[in-house]
This record gives sequence, structure tokens and C-alpha cells, in this order.
Amino acid sequence: MRFDDKLHEACGVFGAVVNNHEASGLTYNALSALQHRGQEGAGIASLNGSAILYHKDTGLVSEVFSKSVLDRLPEADMAIGHVRYSTTGANSVQNVQPVVTEYLRGRLATAHNGNIVNAGAIKDRLKSYGCDFAATNDTEVISSLVAYEALHTDSIEQAVVNAVRQLRGAFSLVILSSKNKLIAVRDGFGMRPLCLGRSDHGVAVASESCALDSANFQFERDIRPGEMLVINADGSMESSIVLEEDRTAFCLFEYIYFARSDSELDHMSVYQARFNMGRRLAVEHPVDADMVCGVPDSGLDAAAGYAFESGIQLSSAFTKNRYIGRSFIFPTQTQRDNAVRLKLNPLKANIRGKRLIVVDDSIVRGTTSARTVKMLRDAGAAEVHMRISSPPFTHSCHFGTDIDSEDKLIANKMSIEEIAKFIGADSLGYISIEGTKEACGGCALGLCTGCFDGDYPMEIGRHKKAEFEC
Repeated sequence: MRFDDKLHEACGVFGAVVNNHEASGLTYNALSALQHRGQEGAGIASLNGSAILYHKDTGLVSEVFSKSVLDRLPEADMAIGHVRYSTTGANSVQNVQPVVTEYLRGRLATAHNGNIVNAGAIKDRLKSYGCDFAATNDTEVISSLVAYEALHTDSIEQAVVNAVRQLRGAFSLVILSSKNKLIAVRDGFGMRPLCLGRSDHGVAVASESCALDSANFQFERDIRPGEMLVINADGSMESSIVLEEDRTAFCLFEYIYFARSDSELDHMSVYQARFNMGRRLAVEHPVDADMVCGVPDSGLDAAAGYAFESGIQLSSAFTKNRYIGRSFIFPTQTQRDNAVRLKLNPLKANIRGKRLIVVDDSIVRGTTSARTVKMLRDAGAAEVHMRISSPPFTHSCHFGTDIDSEDKLIANKMSIEEIAKFIGADSLGYISIEGTKEACGGCALGLCTGCFDGDYPMEIGRHKKAEFEC
């Protein structure tokens, strides 16, 4: 059970091929750096000879990989890892990745970030061929599809190509094969991030550059939309474009919220994008106030940009308890309802009697924002003006973000003035879609704005978000 109405991402992936037998440990370090992308489960799969050994479980990386488990991880030159936040499939061990699939010619492990729109149809087809499924997520479908294709072609590389050409949706894939290959593929739209790094000991791929940093790899470049990299045991690599679309559509919310501030995604600094959003917010929605503050952690960079552009003092309005775990550890509903107060507490001495501009990344259902505003008023704030560094959510996301059904999105039910009244703010301003795009102008790809305006990069057709669980 989640205590807030913040958005969450569908996972982070990492894979490494090295010559010093430290692939498993490097993968652990990288997953720790990607923890913000998923807190429900974690797993590592390593290649030991021709065998793929793995460990995975629900929980944070540090919970899943205790010291005793880390000590048992095999010394390996190839490994992949995954942190999970579920957008399809229940939060169970079976749905934690990597998904390991056996077939007559070998074994493979698959880690996936994104969401496959036609996973249900593919699963039904594979069932008719006699394939069994133990999980309820789309990653198992991908892994089974690759394994099926591997039975009908001469190479694992061609099997992956044949499989991904059947997928519709968003995916950054890392696949470990018992054929001594690590394969990475990014969908043709480039919707989810994936990048390449190098070190003196080998190469790695990761959802974000911050994971490369943590595992001591130097960022080299972003993997291109539609590109497949095949990394061999000796670190040699072949690149090819296997998917082509008529546009690129990188998820705009990666810059707004998902990615870590110290990452660079498709030529654009995440921190700079958020700082730019705050500057644009100050231009689009100015207000006379005493202090600008951000809601930790997601609103801090945009708040700095707002303060810079407006000339209004930037200061802290909250202290954050960084030792409170995930919401399901709270034993009663009352404690879960009060979880925002357990994580954040207002700095009364700093905000008493002041007119505040409070910057946050989004409003989904409005409940968290309402509790935040109430906390500040109870602490003595004279005025609370909310500024949001994303446009209003009016559409569901079908590509790996848990944006709620459209009838539950507050922006579909209320005007901005009504939302301001609902959350108890003196005023409310959202950045415009064009303003957000301009703030992310350094991105090398086009941007997906589907959750804000319904302009999806592909046809969704009759499918509903609830139908994607497979």
C-alpha cells in the first residue's frame, strides 16, 4: 500500500561485461544508485561458465542483498541487474527481475524497463505454443518470446531481433545469454533511457549515467533509439539499428521526476532541465512572496531555478527523515495516512509568518499536496502558493509509468482554481507543456507528452491501462 499519490517509474536496469570477475559486485553498486527507480524488488543474474545463477527478492537492494547473500554471489565476468517498481503484475517474488528462462538450446535472463502494450496478445500466442508462465508481468513475456525465437534461428542475436520487432510499447532491455553474450536493446522511439559506459576492465549499460558512475564506468554515450548492442565475453561489441520509427519520443517525466539529478539523459543534464523548469515557472506564474522552497527531494532543483529567476530568497521549509522506509512497513491505516508527516516535517522557525512559494514536481490526485499545504499552514505560514514543474496530468501513461486511470486524475475533474481550493493553496500554477519542452531543449530526442495532452507516439487503440497486466 502506498502512502502518497506521487508517480513511480517502472524499474532500472544494468548490465556489465568485465575481465576482473567483479561483475556481480559492480551490478550491486549500480542497482544501489538506481534505487530511486524502483523500491519493490531487486535481482542480479550472473553468468558462471555456461550457467546463469541468480538471486532476487522483494525489498530494497540493501535488504535483498545482505552481506551473507553478497558473499555468495559468484565471481563473474558477466552480470545483469534490476530494480523494480510494478506497473504490471503484483509485487511478488515471481515478478521480480531478472526473469530467467530456460529453453532447449540454453538459458537467458532478461531485465526490462518500460511497458509492452501488446504483451497480453503475445502471451496468449505463446501459451498456444505450449509455453508456461509463472509471473504476471510483461518481462516474462519478452523473455519467453526471445527463448521461443531462439529455437527457430541460429543465433541468440537474431532471436532478440525477431522478438523485439513484435513488441509494441516502451522498452530498454538487457539480456544475459548462456551463449556468453550480453545484449542491450532500446525501443525505436527511445522512450526509456539506456546508456553505455566503459572502464579499464570492460563495458556496461545502465538506465542512467549515475549508475555507471557508482560502478566506476565512464559514461560514453546514450544507446540510440532502436539500437541493439551485442557485447561479447572479451568486451568486443557490435552495434546495429534493428527498430526504426518515424519519430522519437523520450519520456518527458524522466527529466521532471524519475531520473536522479546527477544523471545525463540523451545529452541533457537532469539537474539543468529541472532548474530550467523552475525558471520558466517563475516567468509563467510569478507571485509576490517572501521565500521559495522545494518539496524534498523532487522539487528542490526546480525551486532553485524559480528563486534564481524571480530574485526571491531560496530557503528550506522542510526537514526530511531519511530513515523512514517504504509505506507498507506502517502497521495501521492511520500511520499510513500520516506517513507524509513522518517523512517531512516543517521548519517552523523558518516559515512562521512568511508568504511561501512551494515548488513540487506534480499533482496526481491532490491528496499529498493537500497534506503538504496543511502542514505549512499549521506551522504558521502566512500564505502558500503552489507551483508545479509539470503540466496537469489529463491522460494515463501506457508505457511504464503508474499514472492513474483518467477518472482519478484531479486535473480531469477540476479547474486549476478548484484544485487550488481543494489543496488549500492561496494560488496554484503549473508549467505549460511548451515551457517544459523548452526547459528540456538540450535533449537530443523528441519528447513524449502523452500524459499531458494525449499525443502518444503510437496508437493505443481499444486497450485500457488495466488490460496491460499480463
